[in-house]
Amino acid sequence: METLTFFIGIIGNIISVLMFLSPVKTFIRIVKNKSTEEFESLPYICTLLNSSLWTYYGIIKPGSYLVSTVNGFGVIVEIIYVSLFLTYAPPKLKKKIGVLAGILDVGFFVAAISVAQFVLTGDARIDVIGFMCSGLNIVMYGSPLAAMKTVVTTQSVEYMPFLLSFFLFLNGGVWTFYAVLQQDWYLLVPNGMGFLLGIAQVALYAIYRDRKPKPIDIEEASHRQHLLPTSSA
Repeated sequence: METLTFFIGIIGNIISVLMFLSPVKTFIRIVKNKSTEEFESLPYICTLLNSSLWTYYGIIKPGSYLVSTVNGFGVIVEIIYVSLFLTYAPPKLKKKIGVLAGILDVGFFVAAISVAQFVLTGDARIDVIGFMCSGLNIVMYGSPLAAMKTVVTTQSVEYMPFLLSFFLFLNGGVWTFYAVLQQDWYLLVPNGMGFLLGIAQVALYAIYRDRKPKPIDIEEASHRQHLLPTSSA
């Protein structure tokens, strides 16, 4: 059983790495144009916090080092993404991004780790951090849900990249299986939801891929930039 769990965890790590790297094309465009344009920074700031908490969770929970390795990689990648926003965003927006990243990725993270490390002990520490990780994952599912709404509204998959949807499906499925083997509810709940959302997105792609798109306004079109990996462990 341990060999199977390790094998599934390695597969989950590989898929999660690909998901973390999926926005690279977007950031190449940002660097090339020296502008963040209409891209939103909040999803990346939240993903950085999420990955940081999951990394700590994987460290403190026995036998969960595969959770910490992939999310440790995610922390590095998301720091680069947020740094590029701070570099190329307009001055007024740059200040807002800096404050938000400082509050969430530094302030909240340090506070959570401090409480867990110096106030809580044993299973209570694992449970509190696991609950926060799962809760943040669930909140972040607003991203793919927004993309799915856009697909149905426009009857076009233009704003929902197939590869990212497919990797969401694979990532959720693999980590759900891993969570079952590990008997870890904090991994199971958000990744089970991610797996179901992945199935729904792939199904929507199959339904609307050949449809002629309806007109869409600029505000609604902005949802296409929000489809991000929501769970990487």
